[in-house]
Amino acid sequence: MIRMPFLYLCHMSEKHIEQYSEETIKTLSPKEHIRLRPGMYIGKLGDGSSQDDGIYVLLKEVIDNSIDEFMMGNGKVIEIGIEDREVSVRDFGRGIPLGKVVDVVSKMNTGAKYDSKVFKKSVGLNGVGLKAVNALTSSFKVRSFREGNVKIADFIQGDLNHDSKLQKSEEESGVEITFTPDKQIFGRYRFLNEYISNMLKNYVYLNAGLTIKFNGEKFYSKNGLLDLLQSKLSQEGLYPIIHLKDEDIEVAITHGSHYGEEYYSFVNGQHTSQGGIHLLSFREALVKTIRDYYQKDFDASDIRTSIVAAISIKVEEPIFESQTKTKLGSKDMEPNGQSIRNFIMDFMKKQLDNYLHKNLDIADILNRKIHDSEKERKAISGIKKIARDRAKKASLHNKKLRDCRVHYNSKGDRRIESTVFITEGDSASGSITKSRDVNTQAVFSLKGKPKNTYGESKKLVYENEEFNLLQAALNIEEGIENLRYNNVVIATDADVDGMHIRLLLITFFLEFFPDLIKHGHLYIMQTPLFRVRNKSKTYYCYSITERDRAQRKLKGKAEITRFKGLGEISPSEFKHFIGKDIRLEPVLLRKEDAIQNMLEFYMGKNTPDRQDFIIENLHIEEKDELLVE
Repeated sequence: MIRMPFLYLCHMSEKHIEQYSEETIKTLSPKEHIRLRPGMYIGKLGDGSSQDDGIYVLLKEVIDNSIDEFMMGNGKVIEIGIEDREVSVRDFGRGIPLGKVVDVVSKMNTGAKYDSKVFKKSVGLNGVGLKAVNALTSSFKVRSFREGNVKIADFIQGDLNHDSKLQKSEEESGVEITFTPDKQIFGRYRFLNEYISNMLKNYVYLNAGLTIKFNGEKFYSKNGLLDLLQSKLSQEGLYPIIHLKDEDIEVAITHGSHYGEEYYSFVNGQHTSQGGIHLLSFREALVKTIRDYYQKDFDASDIRTSIVAAISIKVEEPIFESQTKTKLGSKDMEPNGQSIRNFIMDFMKKQLDNYLHKNLDIADILNRKIHDSEKERKAISGIKKIARDRAKKASLHNKKLRDCRVHYNSKGDRRIESTVFITEGDSASGSITKSRDVNTQAVFSLKGKPKNTYGESKKLVYENEEFNLLQAALNIEEGIENLRYNNVVIATDADVDGMHIRLLLITFFLEFFPDLIKHGHLYIMQTPLFRVRNKSKTYYCYSITERDRAQRKLKGKAEITRFKGLGEISPSEFKHFIGKDIRLEPVLLRKEDAIQNMLEFYMGKNTPDRQDFIIENLHIEEKDELLVE
């Protein structure tokens, strides 16, 4: 196999410069480079608790090829299965040309997408995706069905293990890929069905007529972004969803009663979670069109506050800012010979303006909503200025926030995994502060229990010092677009008070910044309940089941310590729990989770109902740990 060399230069400090010689320069094969520097290809590793963890990127890279086949009019069904960490993806497209199967999944920069006549408006253009998947798996098998034959090849950690001869086959044309992410690379990991389901829903919303089957569940959409937006709303919008389409663009827009702005953007079927030029252009075009329609110079924030919107565009040869394709870069021409900005501007000016002229009742609702936002903004403007001044003074004295050194990588996204821990009490904050990675981990310290914000207006956020400083630390006052940390982690004691603080903080985010949760940034940190050790071995256990398992491993001769709070865990021990083996439980929202109903039940004044619920659930059997070593 021909190997394309990558040069890797060892980093040297000045006092070791004498070691810089020919021996310090290494030439790596593409596979070796991918395994040594996986972040360059899949963004990050992770254990599956975050929706942008590497295991989901591997799945997406495989599915993207099947989606590209569908977009070219080949294969209307994709079948996906995951069992015991083994993933299988089967499409019914044209199949990989049988003489090139091994090359396509193992040789870098090999593929048909360099020929725009074969794959137009495709997601993957770099010939990297399947090769990265192959290199980062413990086992990888490809079967290509084409012209009545099948070609099979399997790999171990990216190396070809068996290349079969052509065989006759009666199966439909298409490709089946089966792989298992390598535990040597990803460590202990798990697939969360909620993240996978959300990914698959996006695929079908963006590809009308496509059916995806996942572990027996079927995903299909008839109305595109209209269905997508409907699925994101936990309650009805202020007006029916505005749904506009043209050949290479589709948008859906409504407003809710929440604070902030919520957007879902896509390019060629790829979810650009970090946005890009198309989203910036859409937000600009929305404001300009509405100002022109009402002939009023509305403040942009009054127009966009509480918006829920989605935009999807199709372009040839899109330029993304990384291999993971989460942010669209700028480009002068495209689509249809226009800049992306002008293309979106022209579309919105024509289509949205026409819609509002034809639907005067919706135009009236939107007008009232803008004026209501304006009134609220002006009512709290004085308080906001005072609150911002307080936040600036507090940050100067570093009273609440022990910040980290780096928040964004060189391209401005948050994939470097910056994290802020929200803790309560000096002892817990002190332990985490002393044991954290100062480069990427920050600590925000609460003083006592936060206020219950259910049913309160945003005025409270500025009047309450804790919440004002928290929103300033996270940089989310104007929405989560400039969120300073990728992971916002609630780190409280695993007792009744700790649980109450968790609920109060989740209520705060649901009430005022729900998109922080909807976009997968909020987590609960799991901390050990027990330490089981003898003279030679120590186990930290997160459940009674794990404690008993550790006792058996130590054959019963063990000292058992029950941690009652985070403050009891020394900094030297704490570093084990917030490093690479950190256990984070994502706070997830599903379509059926009506936010207001949920908040009313858990945080409202329905005390008897809530008491009954707690009593009924007190003795539920403890669930065993999902992650098994």
